[in-house]
Amino acid sequence: MPADDELFRALLYLESHAHVLKDQDARRKAALERVRLWEYLREQADRHQARAIADARAAQAQWTDLAPVLAVNTPSAAYNKAARLKAATLADDPHNNQPVRRTPEAVAEAERQRAARAAAEHRARQEASRRHMLLVPVARQLLEHRDDFVDDEEADYWLDEIAEVLPYCETPTQKVSLSTYVEAAVRELQRAERRTALPAAATDEARRALAAAAQLVSR
Repeated sequence: MPADDELFRALLYLESHAHVLKDQDARRKAALERVRLWEYLREQADRHQARAIADARAAQAQWTDLAPVLAVNTPSAAYNKAARLKAATLADDPHNNQPVRRTPEAVAEAERQRAARAAAEHRARQEASRRHMLLVPVARQLLEHRDDFVDDEEADYWLDEIAEVLPYCETPTQKVSLSTYVEAAVRELQRAERRTALPAAATDEARRALAAAAQLVSR
């Protein structure tokens, strides 16, 4: 798709030269394509105008100020038109599976759903941060007492992974990896315990470290 300003000029040119096409089928196809492209441009104009309205409102513009520039007669009509235009920007939300109806009520509902998703994502990030703060000391305790755990190849592998990621655990991916590795280490130590019918930890400190890790990953 060319840039919008280039497309606008191209469409004006095609419109003024539509008569050049002599074949009726070619004229029909060309006209339908122009309709499609004008619709695309109109949608872009709606999005840009909606953003301009949002900027005006953020700058303390009142609906009475917006009414004349939106070519309507009353503040309420300006509000309703702004809501219809905003539906175009809400349609860009990847969570919307279908276009937002251009009514104030539909826009309000779409905004409510978007705010609810944002709040849920914020809570999830907070919970992930809280869990990570609890996980780091537990992971350190596992490493501190790893020599007191049963000799198990699988458990040793995951403890090595913990040792690898723990000093540099800053990104979301690294934090998820640490959680995965601690859970896997606990799982393998517990599995070794069941297989041998012997404690996986040889000291009280190691047993407490394993119990704390098991309790955390089970939440």
